[in-house]
Amino acid sequence: MQISGIRFGSKLMDLVDFPRAKFLMGSATKDEIQAMLDQSGKLVVKPLFYGGVGKKGKAGLIKIVDNVHDALLAKEELYFAEIPYGNKVIKADGVNYEEFIPSDLEVYFSISDSTIDRKVNFTITPYGGVDIEALPTDKKVSVWIDPLIGIKSFDITNALNDTGCPEQFISPLVQYLPRLWDLYDNFGVTTLELNPIRLKKQGNSYIPVACDIKAAFDVDNPTWKRIGLPPSVFQTDVSPFEAEINKLRTYQGQSDVVEVNPNGSIIPFMFGGGANSAATETLGAKAIFASDFGGNPPYEKMYEISRIVFENWLDQANVLLLIGGKANNTDIYVTFKGIFDALRDHIAKHGKKDIYTVIGRGGPNLIQGMFHAKDILDTLNLPYKMFGYDTSMIQVLEFAKKIDDWWAKSGSAEYKKLNAKS
Repeated sequence: MQISGIRFGSKLMDLVDFPRAKFLMGSATKDEIQAMLDQSGKLVVKPLFYGGVGKKGKAGLIKIVDNVHDALLAKEELYFAEIPYGNKVIKADGVNYEEFIPSDLEVYFSISDSTIDRKVNFTITPYGGVDIEALPTDKKVSVWIDPLIGIKSFDITNALNDTGCPEQFISPLVQYLPRLWDLYDNFGVTTLELNPIRLKKQGNSYIPVACDIKAAFDVDNPTWKRIGLPPSVFQTDVSPFEAEINKLRTYQGQSDVVEVNPNGSIIPFMFGGGANSAATETLGAKAIFASDFGGNPPYEKMYEISRIVFENWLDQANVLLLIGGKANNTDIYVTFKGIFDALRDHIAKHGKKDIYTVIGRGGPNLIQGMFHAKDILDTLNLPYKMFGYDTSMIQVLEFAKKIDDWWAKSGSAEYKKLNAKS
């Protein structure tokens, strides 16, 4: 997900006239806060996280207040709140004061591509506000959406009946939920999730109100720009390591990294988008970061990238991995020279760290690059295995994973004993 919450999600709801909770930003005055309290009786105070961070309620980061004093105390407590997200800890950047919607029902609704059916589905349940994955299958329904027709009212009616939704809530949901297909279909949205939708009593009827919204976009589809979201929506927390590497961005050669698992054990120098995708998926939590250092970077840039990587991660790693396809324009010797010169200099400065090197690469000056790596690794008395472009990239990645397991279990100790005897 790329956005979460009412502040940015409200723009999506307003595009299709879908009711959503009113909100104030953290900069709201006491008078503005009191005015909203006068209208709704209570406020929900939530920290603002960039990116699709969820489970704030379970983490105790949502406060319900009924007076200005408590609202300001909640703001003070939550403004820079932190929450675990994947393998990172994300820090908030402000708060929202949101209208409290009393309701006897909370509905979960989403539109997304099904990885099972390879079709666009909507999923709905009147048991929202909880982990949707934990619900039994008879409590939620997924329905395929014909892209030429969109969401059909009778599909929503049938789904809600099948899940035991109280009858008085079905009609208002059927009236409003089909509007969300227009949002999905016309504005570059790839995933849309509303959880919860609360049913607000209005006279003798009910109005569905979106109280929390998550969405992801196809950034290659320019239609998302029509929504008018600020660029800050797509910003994420940047670690010191990522920030230092990103300073090296130039016209020649990529230097993009995303810290995947700061507790990982494989340092992966990835070259090319294909290598990035394959390595990130295959290595999983073993990879410390995801990267793409292709595009024929000059020696100085590759050396500096490698110096930063080794300063941050060499001490904890078991495997140094260089992985990529058969390059067309990247000089393999230059990139290998930058990496292994930096490794040599790091060890000369900080002392030897035993690590196993795995290389899977192809391209111009490959043999020259491999000989340079071999000379330095032999001089440092470090183990290695090299594969050429005729070896499957997945095979190299699986080999690296097995080496990582072996090195952590007994390989490092065995290697130390072998060196001691020699």
